[in-house]
Amino acid sequence: MNWLVPLIVLVPLLGAAITLTAARRQRLQIILASITMVLALGISIALLVVVHTQDQALVIQVGGWAAPFGISLVVDRLSALLVLVTSVVLIAVMAFSIGQGAADGDEETPVSIFYPTYLVLAAGVYNAFIAGDLFNLYVGFEILLVASFVLITLGGTASRIRAGVTYVVVSLISSILFLVSIAMVYASVGTVNMAEISTRMPEVDENVQLLIHLMLLIAFGIKAALFPLSFWLPDSYPSAPAPVTAVFAGLLTKVGVYAILRTESLLFADNDISILLIVVSIFTMLVGILGAVAQAGIRRMLSFTLVSHIGYMIFGIALGTELGWAATVYYIMHHILVQTTLFLVTGLIERIAGTSTLTHLGGMFARAPYVAVLFFIPLLNLGGIPPFSGFIGKIALFVAGAEGTTLQVPQPLVWVAIGVGAATSLLTLYALIRVWNLGFWRSEEEIEDHDSQLTEHLEEAPGADVVEEQKDNSMLMNIATTAMVAITIAMTVFAGPIIDIADDASEQLRSPTGYVSGVQDEEGIKP
Repeated sequence: MNWLVPLIVLVPLLGAAITLTAARRQRLQIILASITMVLALGISIALLVVVHTQDQALVIQVGGWAAPFGISLVVDRLSALLVLVTSVVLIAVMAFSIGQGAADGDEETPVSIFYPTYLVLAAGVYNAFIAGDLFNLYVGFEILLVASFVLITLGGTASRIRAGVTYVVVSLISSILFLVSIAMVYASVGTVNMAEISTRMPEVDENVQLLIHLMLLIAFGIKAALFPLSFWLPDSYPSAPAPVTAVFAGLLTKVGVYAILRTESLLFADNDISILLIVVSIFTMLVGILGAVAQAGIRRMLSFTLVSHIGYMIFGIALGTELGWAATVYYIMHHILVQTTLFLVTGLIERIAGTSTLTHLGGMFARAPYVAVLFFIPLLNLGGIPPFSGFIGKIALFVAGAEGTTLQVPQPLVWVAIGVGAATSLLTLYALIRVWNLGFWRSEEEIEDHDSQLTEHLEEAPGADVVEEQKDNSMLMNIATTAMVAITIAMTVFAGPIIDIADDASEQLRSPTGYVSGVQDEEGIKP
């Protein structure tokens, strides 16, 4: 079944090319893009089923060149899980965008540009998750950069171009650091294949290991929006069209988190920077959530909560234990789904009310009770209210921290991180409940009366248009958002089996013998 591995990248790329040729036939282009993503979902399910039933990762060497000279594509349980979650999110967001395009005449997301670029973005995410060498991972990041710049600037408004420039400049800096790090790795161990690096890195001088380790962490930390490298995200994501913001918020930062988890578990298992990671996780949680509680715009507030919750994932990675990594894997999946859902619901709110800024928003419960329910469920989930997956993920992380680490981390520092995580969860709930109270619960007549009292300390995004044209939501937009809410609930209902799979993925990370042998085994790498 190794032949399935490259298909997850090739199918979206081929679909993008075919879709682009149908640029003047809108309906055909939408059909082609939809078929492509359905095929990708089928491949994703097949990959997870196959990988979960065997102990060794699926590996293929592109062009038949054996490692370490060839380009390795590797799918283990972690990769398969994230590829599947990515496919689910991409299909839901595509359905939302199709519905939005039908309602608006594609003013916000021009079909001829949007769907081919969207499929290229999908290929970049998939490629990053299955890359078996650092340079191919870099290629995946660059595919993401090119596609995301096009998507973030759709419509060509001043705010989107400004956000796009910021995003590209920061991403280029990250890419340069990553490329320099790859050069340093090759100079030190003579390969960029991650399986080969894992066997040769222990022979490298510890100081050189540490330098390479920190360089990669900074490069990935920018992608993942870690403190103090997260300044770009709240200004970049909220300005894009609703479907673009949703897929960016759900997926792109998690590619950076995945890269950190992969390199920490595979390349630098003996080079301990866990204290630094825990300190970074603490400040990421604090700075992100303190920024969130000061925001008047729902999109910008959610962007800050996105930053803060990255801190939970880094905390789990820093623990270095099988339980900590299992909790991290589960939390990554949870956060991808819930964050995407909240941004999609925010898109519905903006169209109904003409704004998502709390200084001008009110009466949404009376105007759109169904949308209110769609917002309320992921609100409780992200805030960590029992029994939702957000609560399960946080408790799993806290329990993992309480049981200690396998690395040289002072337990008092771990308890500080747990305390900060609990406070961050409460502040997340506070910020979201404030959105509910002001945007949904209060009436429109109360907006002017309560504006100065309730929102005087809130900050609006610089240059943002707080009130825009009101629009109708299409049935497909509501269906796509409802499906995402249902999937987030499924993360709770089926938490047991999902956590079992996450445990298996963590076990493979802790003992990467199957990953390494799958790449190095001459018989196992032939397609």
